[in-house]
Amino acid sequence: MSTPVRLVGASIQTELPVVIAELGPIADRLQLAREAIDELRISHPQSPDSNVKATYMSPWKSHLLNAKLLPLCASVVEIARAAAPAAWSGDLAALGLDLLVTHCWGAIYEQADYTAPHNHWPADLSCVVYLEAEPGCAPLVFSKTSAYQPQPGTLVMFPGIAMHEVPATPGRRVVVAMNLFKQLATGPAAAAAG
Repeated sequence: MSTPVRLVGASIQTELPVVIAELGPIADRLQLAREAIDELRISHPQSPDSNVKATYMSPWKSHLLNAKLLPLCASVVEIARAAAPAAWSGDLAALGLDLLVTHCWGAIYEQADYTAPHNHWPADLSCVVYLEAEPGCAPLVFSKTSAYQPQPGTLVMFPGIAMHEVPATPGRRVVVAMNLFKQLATGPAAAAAG
């Protein structure tokens, strides 16, 4: 039997922390990811139905289809672990938790391509890695109030519940996006928390 709940229509605006990282030290992993998108475009040419209205979008779990995305996934998890204490007030290892990339996809945006407003709930964290971003290409807009102007070789990471969108772009941008979920840690992280 379900418990009846009445939702209140009011909302409270809050700021959600967004992490931005420069990825120059892992340029080799960015290059592999860029190669993966081109390869996926050949092996999986049909873009999935989604709010991403881009020239091309790879399948949702592309990291399971092309191993060249796995090194970038590993780096994103490392960045999230390092950012968690300051950005989200949580030390994952101390809590006996780790992060897992569950979805990873690439997208190639050409002129007039866009992404409709959405969030990635129930993901704990989401991110966008900018492999290419022409000057003046469309920004990543959060809650219609804050925007990040993409720079090649950067990562933007945010809570999965954050509403965001990409307006119609006047220039090319190529990205890898990911969703991360918390999971119980295994190995050394679990031992440290025990």
